[in-house]
Amino acid sequence: MSTATTTDPALLGTIATLEGQERALVFTRFDNDDAWRLGCVLVELARERDLPVVIDVRRGTQQLFHAALSGTTPDNDTWVERKVRVVERFGASSYLVGLRAKAKGTTFAAAHDLPLQQYAAHGGSFPVRIADVGVVGAVTVSGLAQADDHALVVEALRSFLA
Repeated sequence: MSTATTTDPALLGTIATLEGQERALVFTRFDNDDAWRLGCVLVELARERDLPVVIDVRRGTQQLFHAALSGTTPDNDTWVERKVRVVERFGASSYLVGLRAKAKGTTFAAAHDLPLQQYAAHGGSFPVRIADVGVVGAVTVSGLAQADDHALVVEALRSFLA
């Protein structure tokens, strides 16, 4: 394990972009109806593109929306659970947490010593953050490459919050 910090401009740029997304994509409120509508936005985007994804929206520990589209398997549900745990524990997107470890010259597993069967710092889970409150839940996609899972969630949040 290296303790060096990266100077890779592409990685640092991606981290800055993700941090900006988290600052910008903030709710003023978030209830069960909002979770349903956000989940439906994601399903619509995924169906338009024929994407094999699982979509999950939670407030706290309560799952408020879940859809497994054609082409997914129970393994995608396991990935959702693992990504959500990262958001719950670190208050940041699962992709950002993983890339921050990489930027420090290590891995998420080495940096945090958490069981990989329970935590996955891979793209796809994004914090549901309410202004002046903080993180109250997570919206998660699993089934694509990690950057694509993350991008789909961000696209849906932008559309929903517009």
